[in-house]
Amino acid sequence: MPDSVNPATAETRKAFTRHDDTAVRHAIDNGARAFGDWRGRPIGERAKLMHAAADLLDARRETLARLATEEMGKRIAEARSEVEKCAWVCRYYADNAEDFLADSPRESSASRAFVRYRPLGIVLAVMPWNFPYWQVFRFAAPTLMAGNVGLLKHASNVPQCAQAIEELFLDADFPQGVFASLLIGSDQVEAIIEDDRVKAVTLTGSEGAGRAVAATAGDRIKPSLLELGGSDPFIVMPSADIEAAVETAVKARMINNGQSCIAAKRFIVHADIHDRFAEAMAKRFGDLAIGDPMDEDTELGPLSSADALDTLTEQVDALARSGATIMLGGKPVQRQGYFFAPTIVTDVPGDAPGRYEELFGPVAMLHRVGDIDEAIAIANETPFGLGSSVWSRDEAEIDRFIDEVEAGSVFVNQMVASDPRLPFGGVKNSGYGRELSREGILAFVNAKTVSVA
Repeated sequence: MPDSVNPATAETRKAFTRHDDTAVRHAIDNGARAFGDWRGRPIGERAKLMHAAADLLDARRETLARLATEEMGKRIAEARSEVEKCAWVCRYYADNAEDFLADSPRESSASRAFVRYRPLGIVLAVMPWNFPYWQVFRFAAPTLMAGNVGLLKHASNVPQCAQAIEELFLDADFPQGVFASLLIGSDQVEAIIEDDRVKAVTLTGSEGAGRAVAATAGDRIKPSLLELGGSDPFIVMPSADIEAAVETAVKARMINNGQSCIAAKRFIVHADIHDRFAEAMAKRFGDLAIGDPMDEDTELGPLSSADALDTLTEQVDALARSGATIMLGGKPVQRQGYFFAPTIVTDVPGDAPGRYEELFGPVAMLHRVGDIDEAIAIANETPFGLGSSVWSRDEAEIDRFIDEVEAGSVFVNQMVASDPRLPFGGVKNSGYGRELSREGILAFVNAKTVSVA
């Protein structure tokens, strides 16, 4: 395990030792034993414990928020909001799981037929660092409410967040083994998936990690759910409210210091309004207050790690070498920590590799288009298809964007955001399956057909 490092200062906060194979087997043993009891608990009892977890999230909001900010660099205001959102998703599933999992009557030639939803067992979650609480709770709340138990392999740079989540579930009186955090490396994941007692796996992360996990799960004939990268388009047409679009564009690109799969990354703007939009966006980018993410006035904090800073720097340098124009920024900020300047890149050639990559940081790629056909073509040209934001007040244009943009979601005149009430996921190389809403709790259950003569 790498040390826990504060990305705003590059200082090591705490050293960790990974769990060895014996500890992993012990966690799986505990999970298997816990499942035998947990699956039979009345859903009302599970809901009571999930409400208790939500209450603890509220009570510990400041402590948890500061821990995330210190460990992965999120601005403190965003960290507080993330904890609050986790409490929301816990309450949402506590209040709605019984209806989502109720027997579903079906017509047939039998006297009675229905579908009953039953839990599978242990579900492994491989989660990323960028939303160290939300990514976990949006998995855990529906999975545990369905009667499954959860094992978490969190990102290696947020071990304290991982431990805090397990502690919270235990303090909410969830039985030992129903949820456990494993401090392990990626090289230990395959063996866990291969264990017969682990019935499914969900991963949020990179394409490479997704391919590896899906291949192992597929070989063992186990269900998997993947939420991978994104290069979300943000399309602005002449009929849009340009001022609102600019303000939202800045927020959508800079959320989590630019490190979000559903952040707007490619800004596709009609030629009639392109220059006005670009100038306004550049001014807002240039005015952003860069600094300590613990400072309430900071608007842009650091990237998560030295590796993240190096990767983004090389990507932007490669775009410049390919002939793209660096309109603003383009370099790391010369200060302690892992900071990158707010950046706008324009005139990106069609053969530039960076045009089709995910840029994980405060870098916006700006495209000028002549009509809606070109806008949709550029929106769809990447291998990703997670979210999309479209800005227009023309109903015919909006209908075309809804039908033709290749993405798991289309947000009209607003930024892309996850919401417990709405299913979330992508298409193409952004993954498969859906989290949240009713679809999320049904991702890891046995939809058992029952037919009574």
